[in-house]
Amino acid sequence: MGDFSNPAPMRGRVLICAGSDSGGGAGIQADIKAVTALGGFASTALTALTAQNTEGVHGIHEVPLDFVDQQIRVVLDDIGADCIKTGMLHSEGVIRTVIKALDASGPEIPLVVDPVMVAKGGHKLLDPDALGALRDEVVPRARVVTPNIPEAELLSGVEIKGLDDMRRAAEKLLSLGPRAVLLKGGHMEGDVLTDLLVTAEGAESFSGPRLDTPHTHGTGCTMASAIAAGIAQGLDMSAAVKRARDYVHAAIVTAPGLGRGHGPLNHAHTVRADA
Repeated sequence: MGDFSNPAPMRGRVLICAGSDSGGGAGIQADIKAVTALGGFASTALTALTAQNTEGVHGIHEVPLDFVDQQIRVVLDDIGADCIKTGMLHSEGVIRTVIKALDASGPEIPLVVDPVMVAKGGHKLLDPDALGALRDEVVPRARVVTPNIPEAELLSGVEIKGLDDMRRAAEKLLSLGPRAVLLKGGHMEGDVLTDLLVTAEGAESFSGPRLDTPHTHGTGCTMASAIAAGIAQGLDMSAAVKRARDYVHAAIVTAPGLGRGHGPLNHAHTVRADA
């Protein structure tokens, strides 16, 4: 048996409002793993169930809106949260339900918004008529919003071809009301991957080598939840982003190589348990 007599303390409560990924690589499963691996406590409000594996999304089952609302309210009433993270909010009804429940929670809780729109395999996870509600009602409330390049283009209306365009798009999104925008550069060409963090105080870039691997399923969910864990634990935005990027990088490097398609990450690389 391993020695579990002196466990690390658990710090930071993160409530995750997102969809489920039955394959375990993305969605609420990735969120729970990331928050837990970084020493936080994850609670959840499921917005949808997906039948999903590394090859794609094969089906979506919506969760009734009153039950989405109930999950959020009972968790916040009892356990509470130091940060809330949203992922797949696939319809206008879900978006309005989540926002209404959060508004009723009392004091403002920091919100991390991952504007999930399309799965890694190409399946649409956001109804087209819900884009406006996501942009106008969810993004402005965020402590930080974490779009990739295609998501940032849709939300900002700015075509992104290079770093200057990334900054223009991020500043356009910042004007909607969030405290910070982390625009992820993974869809850009080149051997170096650059993410751009933009706040009212200015811009900070984070760069590193691009990893040539198909095992990147769930990177967006994981990054946003890792940032949420950092915020819940009291890190400032820059430190939360840096730690999240380092965590995701190591999770990709040590990915288990599962599945025939876009494989999952190794969310548990921080775990050290003696056999």
